[in-house]
Amino acid sequence: MTEMTSRSPSVSTEEQYTVQYDRLDNEPLSVAVVEAVAAFCNEEVTGLDPLHYTINADALERLFEPRANGLRTGGLVTFEYNDCQVTITADSEITVTSV
Repeated sequence: MTEMTSRSPSVSTEEQYTVQYDRLDNEPLSVAVVEAVAAFCNEEVTGLDPLHYTINADALERLFEPRANGLRTGGLVTFEYNDCQVTITADSEITVTSV
């Protein structure tokens, strides 16, 4: 797996893959999600279905984007993508597990 400079080191086991993402980075959250799922599944990003087939990527971006009064401090969203369960938290964490 190629680590991106905008993320802290990941934690990976056979059952779970967790990575921190930087909400202030220019990389879209949707890209970070696809990269995390690809890493967990040991697949190339191009081998996955487009994320927008599963979830509205624009809405996902808006949910966790910085607000005028700072970053969101609570909340999470969970959805299934590529036979995985993906959970994104307001604490800037993406966790991928098997369904």
